[in-house]
Amino acid sequence: MRLISICPSNTELVAYLGLTDQLVGVDDFSDWPAAVNVLPKLGPDLSINIKALEALQPDLVLASLSVPGMEKNIEALQARNIPHLVFNANSLQEIAHDLLTLGVACGVKDRAKQIAEDYLNFIEQLRTIAQTIQEKPTLYWEWWPNPIFTPGKINWLTEISAIAGGYNLFQDVALASVQTDWTDVVRRNPDYIMMAWVGVAFERIQPTNLLKRPQAHELHAVQLKQLHVMEEWLYCRPSPRLVEGAYKLAKLLHPESYQHLNLPSFLKC
Repeated sequence: MRLISICPSNTELVAYLGLTDQLVGVDDFSDWPAAVNVLPKLGPDLSINIKALEALQPDLVLASLSVPGMEKNIEALQARNIPHLVFNANSLQEIAHDLLTLGVACGVKDRAKQIAEDYLNFIEQLRTIAQTIQEKPTLYWEWWPNPIFTPGKINWLTEISAIAGGYNLFQDVALASVQTDWTDVVRRNPDYIMMAWVGVAFERIQPTNLLKRPQAHELHAVQLKQLHVMEEWLYCRPSPRLVEGAYKLAKLLHPESYQHLNLPSFLKC
């Protein structure tokens, strides 16, 4: 099959199913695995060049609704009758379902089933350890700084926080993504601050910018030097790489509790 992925998380789903060699084009932000960097780039995921995409004659395009604004890509695919699948996972379980859906569509159902099982088993291993931890710190995840956006209850980062032995500071808000303000963050006073700005290069995310905000130095997280810049590719893309992020977070929060746990082999593809 001639596959095109127009979202980084979809490109990663393809890789875990061993189908990277079937990709003929990707969006500008797809950067893993390294093999995709030589493929034709079709523009940013919010503004795909549909004419260039169509010229590549795909058998199947993997689209997404993971970020507001992606709807226009899907409308353009529909208008041209280009075969496509749309993924929109908000939970770790839904990511497993996406693996299976893609596996069936691409004729690798058995491999998809095995990867999904390994993925879910590793999540259960993390969760089992987390259930033994008594002191669970609160985590404030910052997705975007102005206006402030942070994940709410209906989001994989709430699950990741939990299986890593923590607690998402905004999991009381029944939304996937919450727009709030700095006053609210200060009032909640997190134990950890995790900066993972979507679409911003890792090296450009500077904690000093956050520390300039009012009362920042009064926060528990800042006083304990528990302010971290986290990799967008491990925490903000709905693909199996999220459990690698969960593993790294668990080792950060509770190194002794998770010291004997190793990453599963499927994550090293």
